[in-house]
Amino acid sequence: MSVIRHHIPEEMLVAYAAGTLPHAFSVVVASHVSMCAACRASLEAHQTIGGMLLEDMAPVAVSDGLKSHLLSHLDDPFRPDPVYQKSGVLPGPVMAALKGRPPRWKKLGMGVCQDILSEGPEGSVRLLYIPPGQAVPDHSHGGLELTLVLQGSFQDATGRYGVGDLEIANEDLEHTPVADAGDPCICLAATDAPLRFRAFVPRLLQPLFRI
Repeated sequence: MSVIRHHIPEEMLVAYAAGTLPHAFSVVVASHVSMCAACRASLEAHQTIGGMLLEDMAPVAVSDGLKSHLLSHLDDPFRPDPVYQKSGVLPGPVMAALKGRPPRWKKLGMGVCQDILSEGPEGSVRLLYIPPGQAVPDHSHGGLELTLVLQGSFQDATGRYGVGDLEIANEDLEHTPVADAGDPCICLAATDAPLRFRAFVPRLLQPLFRI
């Protein structure tokens, strides 16, 4: 079993526990937490502290009709959200984003494929499939990028990332991730701004691939 060496920063865990992390990043954090006992324990500690803070908050006045309004909805039909389990290398949070379906890989070139799970004003989250030995074109970042390895591994200027490892890249990092030999590298990647490619062809195709 791969040893996880690259974890979620504490401030990001705090934001996730408080519910203030953007959706795309939340999917990655939830997936990492499902794979990493250390970060899961840290998250539970932050959630406990958050609960204690709520208990110590001063009461807030509510409207006179709130209780009757709530009681009037007790018999409303309730349909719980489906619970998705891990499937193969895909953690439960990824399966939830996929709504239980298998990945629909779309080719980006040189054997690299992607499946966009969601995208919006706050950012996007996608699955990436990178064949062994293949490089992702050299790029920097317009914002923050989180990349979680689900299968295989890759290397770049900052080090090597195996299953469960999380790479956090910001505007200061320009890199060329390369998948290691062995299994294809499958990653979950979230960004809050478009990537900045150095080469002309990736820049030309960027609007088409929505990266």
